Amino acid sequence: MNLRVLKLELADTLRLSVPIVIAQLGVVLMGVTDNLFVGRLLGAVPLGAAGLANSLSFLVSSIGIGGLSVIAAMVSRAAGQGNEQGINQLFRASLRVALLFSLVFGGLSAIVGLNFHWFGQTPEVTQMGREFTLILSVSTLPLLLFTATRQLADGLRQPRVTMTITMLALAINALFNYLLITGYGPFPELGLNGSALATLISRIFMAVAMLAYVYRSHRFRPFLQAAYAHLPTKTQVTEIMRLGLPGGLTFFFEIAAFSIASVMVGWLGAAELGAHQIALNMASTTYMIATGISTAGAIRVGNAVGLGDRLRVRQAGLAAFVLATAFMTVCALVFFTANDYLVGLYIKDNPTVAGMAASLVIVAGFFQLSDGIQVVGIGTLRGLSDVNVPTWITLFAYWVLSLPVGYLLAFTFEMKAVGVWLGLLIGLTTAAIFLTIRFFRLANRYRVTASDPVVAPATVS
Repeated sequence: MNLRVLKLELADTLRLSVPIVIAQLGVVLMGVTDNLFVGRLLGAVPLGAAGLANSLSFLVSSIGIGGLSVIAAMVSRAAGQGNEQGINQLFRASLRVALLFSLVFGGLSAIVGLNFHWFGQTPEVTQMGREFTLILSVSTLPLLLFTATRQLADGLRQPRVTMTITMLALAINALFNYLLITGYGPFPELGLNGSALATLISRIFMAVAMLAYVYRSHRFRPFLQAAYAHLPTKTQVTEIMRLGLPGGLTFFFEIAAFSIASVMVGWLGAAELGAHQIALNMASTTYMIATGISTAGAIRVGNAVGLGDRLRVRQAGLAAFVLATAFMTVCALVFFTANDYLVGLYIKDNPTVAGMAASLVIVAGFFQLSDGIQVVGIGTLRGLSDVNVPTWITLFAYWVLSLPVGYLLAFTFEMKAVGVWLGLLIGLTTAAIFLTIRFFRLANRYRVTASDPVVAPATVS
């Protein structure tokens, strides 16, 4: 690819990425907002409990979120084929799958909340975390309905609606955190549970607003015609499940590694857990921005497949990798040079926790590049409908390498929380290398048939 073509590909990826990135940033900033309010108003122990509860609740939902994320690339591929009817069937199928996932993963989240003692935390953290998780389990339904509906908008290159709704929800979340944690006017003082209720309220708003916009906007009217309502969706539901469950497991294995890391750090003490959650919140923010670039890459690769353009498949993927590499390099530099300042935004009057958190942010700076590249690898492979091999890659990287090495460094070599984070660095770097190789190997040998409903990659020996 010559430099001019690369610039054009980067520009198009950037245009699509920016609103998706802002929407992703809004989602993760809800967690940041929760932690800022909890840390400053309630202290380090509630901060650790909220962070662990959020991690475990999101872990349970991650298979559903990751599973639904394959739909944007499927919609983009159908758009490349000019298949309005297929887009309608995909959208209705996605809502059905979201309802099914909500029942399964919402129920599992409630089970986790009722059995929070499984994770070996202090009694105070266990009690607070149990109630927080139970409230979050109720929010699984609106979260997954929102996720399913946004796939239609993102796949049709209309991500600004998602961005707008998410930023409004962020403001709603901040408002209700303030009103419900300390109590204001007619609102009761609910402490930590007030933060969980703020998350529930904001997620309900997101789902209702997203569905209302899609059904009322003229932009989506061609794909929601009454004439399509009688069309069956069984095939599309099956296809979403076939591609989505491995895709969801890929997402799960990484999120689970970070959640189990939180549990291991919690074994070291409440102060270590609070420091870990501060650093994890920062790393999650940059990661979610990288997932926006990854989503844009998946959409553009999927569209290229739908158009039957083999060269454009590789170009779209390369542009996403370049953009993520540039962004995460900047993030790494910020983490290296401003770690003390960033930690100070979360906690005050606790130099022990702040010092530990600042050290972890340095480690997070080292794995920024690996984190961005591996998530783009997952996204671009999703655009090629390649979901099974990435699942095995992430299973190996995070569960065979990352967690055992992190445990060994933390407890055998007594590196404590820093050891856990070094294990995460090893896992992310391994995943980044293998996923990148996988994408370019497939892209270089890809057989494109634009008429195929789902285009499978060529067999690679």
